[in-house]
Amino acid sequence: MALVPTMGFFHEGHLSLMRVAGSKADRVVVSLFVNPAQFGPNEDLNHYPRNFEQDAKLAEDNGVSCLFCPDAKDIYPPRFQTWIRVEGLSQGLCGASRPEHFRGVATIVAKLLIIVQPDLAIFGQKDFQQLQVIRRMVRDLNIPVNIIAHPIVREPDGLAMSSRNTYLNAQERESALSLVQALRLAEKMVAHGSRSGPEVIQTVRKHIQSFGNTKIDYVFLCDPESLKPCREIVGETLLALAVWVGKTRLIDNTLLKQ
Repeated sequence: MALVPTMGFFHEGHLSLMRVAGSKADRVVVSLFVNPAQFGPNEDLNHYPRNFEQDAKLAEDNGVSCLFCPDAKDIYPPRFQTWIRVEGLSQGLCGASRPEHFRGVATIVAKLLIIVQPDLAIFGQKDFQQLQVIRRMVRDLNIPVNIIAHPIVREPDGLAMSSRNTYLNAQERESALSLVQALRLAEKMVAHGSRSGPEVIQTVRKHIQSFGNTKIDYVFLCDPESLKPCREIVGETLLALAVWVGKTRLIDNTLLKQ
């Protein structure tokens, strides 16, 4: 059995995870839960896009055996006080500006794995830090599940698919393309021999800042396993971005290779 954890408002990225799960397991459970514990103060919990009827139809059309939609009061009953923290991996990147985010992610994923008891679980690579946090949690707690990563799914113009893309107006949508364009610039630099982390970061930041409506949260080069920062691109190195486009925070990443 395979589990695909989601917060709903399905797009092609979610559906591709469901299809991969169906190719690897005889039954696919998709969880649909907008997890309040991973939203910080003044974030978009109350406005996060939702369309249950559409999601249910898409899940059925893509061979999902069960759409699991728990209530928040059942996941976090009164006097709930048990949380899971993955130290180290959760503290940089998105964890720097969202200090409680990965506590909420690790706790809900652990609860879903305990409830569903799948043989494998599928996660997208767009949130690379989340993927590594979950992998470490599963190893450290001896949870008997195989975590499978799926590549980023993109719109035809390259924008990484996200439920939050619906927040963008037409002008912001154009500015959002600065993320994937900056990643491609970095890939070209490395392909042409650049190994300097600061040089790559400077180029990426300059490109993103040349667009209107953009505010950089971080541009980060790090080891893809430990997520520790790198000044030199040696072997495989993760380049991760978080950028505010208008009022919408978007993330993207690529693995730079020599």
